[in-house]
Amino acid sequence: MDRRNFLRYGMMAGAAVAAPQINPDFFISSARAQGSRPLMFLSAENITGNWDPTAHTTLSQKTIEGFVMGFLARAPMRPDDPGAMNMELATEITQLDPYRLEIKLRDDVTFHDGKPFKAEDVKATFEYGSLPDRPAQWYPGSNETFEVTTPDDYTVIVDTSKGGYGAHLFIFLAAYLPMMSATDIAEGPNGVLSTRLNGTGPFRFVEQDGNDTVMEAYEDYFKGTPTVPGVTFSFVGDATTRMLSLMNGQADVIERLEPEQVETLEGEDDIKLSRLVSVENKYLWFRCSKPPFDNPLVRKAACHAIDRDLIMQIMGSAGEFSSNFVSPIKFGYTDLENYPEYDPEECQRLLAEAGFPGGEGLPELEYITSTGFYPKTKEYGEVITALLQEQGFPVTLNVMEVAAWNERLYDRPGGGPGHMVDCGWSTGSPEPDLVLRTHFHSGSKRICGIEDPEIDAALDAERNAETLEAREESLQTNLMPMLADKVPALSLFTSVMIHGMRADLDGMFIYPDGSTDASEATIG
Repeated sequence: MDRRNFLRYGMMAGAAVAAPQINPDFFISSARAQGSRPLMFLSAENITGNWDPTAHTTLSQKTIEGFVMGFLARAPMRPDDPGAMNMELATEITQLDPYRLEIKLRDDVTFHDGKPFKAEDVKATFEYGSLPDRPAQWYPGSNETFEVTTPDDYTVIVDTSKGGYGAHLFIFLAAYLPMMSATDIAEGPNGVLSTRLNGTGPFRFVEQDGNDTVMEAYEDYFKGTPTVPGVTFSFVGDATTRMLSLMNGQADVIERLEPEQVETLEGEDDIKLSRLVSVENKYLWFRCSKPPFDNPLVRKAACHAIDRDLIMQIMGSAGEFSSNFVSPIKFGYTDLENYPEYDPEECQRLLAEAGFPGGEGLPELEYITSTGFYPKTKEYGEVITALLQEQGFPVTLNVMEVAAWNERLYDRPGGGPGHMVDCGWSTGSPEPDLVLRTHFHSGSKRICGIEDPEIDAALDAERNAETLEAREESLQTNLMPMLADKVPALSLFTSVMIHGMRADLDGMFIYPDGSTDASEATIG
């Protein structure tokens, strides 16, 4: 498989080193241009209105958190080294033994409200984010399965011995979790956390004004005051409007370019493009919580009805072929030999075995997708619908605006809306469990609503491995092949993040999850 190296603009703040022993190597530019104007970023997705980082899984808000919040470490997630990490608020992350992780912190960082960043904030973030009612599902287990101690203000010890899983899981999580203030967390989910972001990042949250999130440069940022005086992050649901805004200079950055837009913008001298294989896979999620997709034979039959080569032709430069349930830049990725491929004869055999020969007896099926956010969902949705209909699946495609689709996305008691849902899943970490456990463990039931003791046991086995090496083997030889056999969802492809930006924008780094480091960006 062709794994494209992602492109970047400007210098990344940090040098990558491999887990589990992680040492800092910060790069802080001493040369910053002066007099830059604010940056205008046009987003393809709306926001939820709740700013608590643990209360949502909305990618647009995750992108905003990249401007405002600080992270212990960040993961560039290169295809050649998915475990590479760059220190940010941490200076070292070291696995002391299979169940203990030591995190050393910088001592020169403050939150935007003036509170010094200390070990108490890491402890509070870990413990709060692991509560069972937190939608973001950050952790390998609840806070009853691990213990966090703070020997001093700048040292954190994570002990996972109570949960029986390796402490190395928190290495990858460190690259995903926005660090919150212990003072804010003490107020609970209905306090200040829900009304505004308070981080340690280069930009301070100012206000939410309709579809516009307004941020300003934080003068006391530990790497130095950003050159760009502010950022406005604005939701514009129409892809054509976003492109025209970039072309006429009203926008500096736009996301989620359609393939034909790439061809248009490649001919513009004052515009440049960023392409990178992302952490996001696009999935056809089956509602496993209700018939007929509670039957794995029917799910697998549907997978064999779908020709993913046709989908890749539609996606063009916006998609990367992959054969697994996580992106190729996630830890543990491998091309699965038993991943379902287009095979109409096998589809018919499985339908007959399930008691639906030629599709006879199947109920009317609804396939829900969105338009305006992900590229080409309507176009390839029509292809998938036609292919399923050819094999006897009585499917109707329901194309919705993003807000309406969001309301129907998650599973519910008795089964969520529709029978199949198109949705991507993106997490800013190499950690595969942020996809696999989040969606396929019976205790989670996000979109597909699967309940399968064998999958649960396989998830627990890889999580409980004592070393990263043992965990990788468990993922590749047990869990991932099992998922390919039971297919609670079909991963259609890996998204390629394509951003358009003005040619005079320099020094901005875009991570494979779409989040952005503009701390050293300059415009003009």
